[in-house]
Parts: sequence; C-alpha cells; structure tokens
Amino acid sequence: MNASWFSFHLSDFAFSFLSILFEGIPFLFLGSLISGAIDAFVSPATLTKLLPKNPNAAIALSGLLGAIFPMCECGSVVIIRRFIRKGLPISCAVTYMLGAPIVSPIVALSTLAAFRGQSPIVMTSLRLIFGYFISILVGFAVQHLPHAKLLQRGVLESLPQRQSGARTAFRIAAASAASGDESGNAALDFDFESGVRAKIFRAIQAAASDFLDVAFFFVVGAAIAATLNTAVNQQLILPLATNPTPAILAMMVLAFFLALCSSTDAFIAASFVTFPFAAKLAFLVFGPVFDIKLFFLYGAVFRRWFVICLLFGLFVLIAVICSRIAVLSL
Repeated sequence: MNASWFSFHLSDFAFSFLSILFEGIPFLFLGSLISGAIDAFVSPATLTKLLPKNPNAAIALSGLLGAIFPMCECGSVVIIRRFIRKGLPISCAVTYMLGAPIVSPIVALSTLAAFRGQSPIVMTSLRLIFGYFISILVGFAVQHLPHAKLLQRGVLESLPQRQSGARTAFRIAAASAASGDESGNAALDFDFESGVRAKIFRAIQAAASDFLDVAFFFVVGAAIAATLNTAVNQQLILPLATNPTPAILAMMVLAFFLALCSSTDAFIAASFVTFPFAAKLAFLVFGPVFDIKLFFLYGAVFRRWFVICLLFGLFVLIAVICSRIAVLSL
C-alpha cells in the first residue's frame, strides 16, 4: 500500500474514532428509547386524531409529526406499514416516514452538538426545513398515485376496504386500534396487549432491537470517517472537497452506503472538516430519507418502481437544492 496516500496510525485513528463514537452514542440510545416507546404506546388512532380532515392540510401536518413522535428511519418503515394497514392515508404515512427521521428534537439536538463551531444553528435549521419540505413534496405526489400501483400486494390486500375514503379509514383505524390487533380480530388478547407492563416490555424490546441494529452502522460509519480523516492523505481529498458539485455528490453517495441513523449521522458529517457546508447538508438530508438499507426496507411496503423513482427523485432534488446553496454561499 502506497504510504504517500495512506498512512495508518492506530493512536490517531483510535482518538478520532472514539471521539465520534462517544459523542454520538448517547443520542442513539435516547433515540432508540423514544422509538421503542412510540412503537408500543402510540396507535394509528392517535395520529389520525391529530390530522385535519382536509387531505392537503393532513399531509402538511404529517411532515411535522416527527417533532411530537420522533422516529429513526430504521423503525419508521415498520411503523408506517402498520399504520397503513390500520387505515392511515398513504400520503400521510409516506410524509411521516420521510419527515420523522429529520424533523425531530433528537436530530436537532444532535446536529447542534455535532456542529459546534461550524454554524450549528444554520446547519440545524436548514436540515429541518429541507427535511420537512421534501417530505411534504413527496406526500403531495403520492396523494395522486393509485394505491394498487404503489403498494406491495401483501400490504394492499391488508388495507381496510382498500382505503376507499379518508373518513372511513380514520374510523377503521380507531376501531382496529381499540381491538388491539392489526386485523381487528384479537379481542381475546386485548387485556394482555393493552396492559401497561406488556407495553413497557414491548417498548424495551423494540428499543434494544433498534439500538443494536443501528449501532452497527454507526460504528462502521465512525470507523470509515476516522480512517479518512487520519490515514488518507488530505491532499488527495482536497480537490474533491473544494469543488462544490463533486463534493455534494460524493457526500450523498457516502450517506447512501454508510446507512447511518439520523440521530448520530451529524457527528460523522461534522468530522469531514475539509468538505463544504452544502456537501455536509446534502449528507444530512439525503441519508435519513434514502440509504442502502432503506432501499430494501421501502421495498417491503412499496413496489420496486416507486422505490427506484423515489431514490433518483430525492437524489436529484437534494443535489440541486444543495448546489444552489453552495453557489449562494460563495
């Protein structure tokens, strides 16, 4: 291996790696606890009661629900599949799925903490604003797509009356939530499932599962970031980092493959000190809405054509927005 471009020193790597790890783990743990609590205690009926009857207003509000019910992107897909089956309008479910991993108090706090000394308020504000804007934009688009061509067969067949109307869907969601089961046929299990102890146990299980699953990706991401920052010759990265468009595209591709949790990805992004502000913003907006693990998770709910269109649509939209920000900041 050519020492001119790669020089690995364990002490430097360990310092950088552990710094990223120890800063991000508390936020990952807190996010997992909240995600587990939402999984156990928040029913679709709770969400539908918060949504207005006007479809457009419901979508707009769905993009903000992450501020009340924050959810990591890993858990949001599983949750919205359950919500769709219980009658939550698909457009609102997709909006919440994309918005919750970014429009979240946990994400806001972690971004502020990670970008100390790097315009933390501006970065956090732009991240939340663009995350909300993108989520409702996709929600409005989904509103006009036929469910039969959008959802996987198994999910489509489980819809209550194929979601013939929003009001009917809301009634079914409330009735199904009251029954304690997705199919509405689990009356015998109601006492156990609705018990506080059972729900607490379920919340702990969900939190532990989310933490262990996501921690793996965070550790891998921290290791890659620490290696790039300490072992790779920065003179090789500098030409890419100083050219806004390639830097933005490179950071988005990196976000796709690192598949980090939105509660900790800011610590990875902030560690790439040579990359411009707009490239880091692209990393922080694109990663939570689409990465390599989400490609497969989305495929469990939506048809493949929609997942692929979502991938390229989000990539182009975020790249264009961040490129414009890069031009304005010059």
